[in-house]
Amino acid sequence: MGAFTLDRKGLALAIVLGLGIYYFGGMNYLLLILIFLILSTHITRIGYYEKRSMGVYEYERSWNNVLSNGIVPLLMTLLKGVVGPLPYIASIASITSDKFASEAGVFGGKPIEIFTFKEVNPGKSGAISLLGTFASFVGSIIIAILAIPLFHLNVFQVLIISLSGFIGSMADTVAGYFEERGLGNKSTSNIVGALVGSIIAYLLGGSIL
Repeated sequence: MGAFTLDRKGLALAIVLGLGIYYFGGMNYLLLILIFLILSTHITRIGYYEKRSMGVYEYERSWNNVLSNGIVPLLMTLLKGVVGPLPYIASIASITSDKFASEAGVFGGKPIEIFTFKEVNPGKSGAISLLGTFASFVGSIIIAILAIPLFHLNVFQVLIISLSGFIGSMADTVAGYFEERGLGNKSTSNIVGALVGSIIAYLLGGSIL
C-alpha cells in the first residue's frame, strides 16, 4: 500500500538511465540514485490515506517523470571527469529534497505561493509550507550524509551538497510558480531544480574532489 510504481515505459527508461549511470559512473553513482528511489518510495507512503483523501497522491509514474528526475544525474555522470562528482551528488540531493518537500508539505497546512504569498491548496506547484521547507532540507542532508561512504566526502563537501540540494529544490519551486502560469510543466521544473543544484555545487567547489 501507498508506494508509487512505474508503468512499462517508465520502468524501461529507468533501467536504461540506471545502466548509463552505472557504465559511466560506477557502482557508487548507481547506488546513490537507488537510494533516492528507496527514499522516494518511503516518503510517498507517509500519510497514504490522507493524501488519497486530499487528491494529491500519485500512484503510477511514467517515462516523463523518470526522465525529468534522471536526465540531469546522467548528464553529471557523463561530465564527472570535468566537474567532479559533487554536481552529480547535488542533483540527487535536489530531486530528493523536492520529493520530501512535496510529499511532506501537504500536511503543513495551507501552503503559500512563493512570490504572491497567497494561500493555495496543498499539492499546487510553486508553493511552500513551513513543514515542506523543513522536509526539503532534511532530504538534502540525508543524501549528503549517505554519500559520505560512497564518495569519501569531507565535512565541507557535505555542507556543499546539503545547501546545493536545498537551493535546487527552491529553484524547482520557482519554476513551479511559472509552470502554474503556463510556462513549463512538472518535468521541466524537476529538471531546472536538479540542474540548479548541480551548478551551485560546482560553483561552491564541485571540482575539488
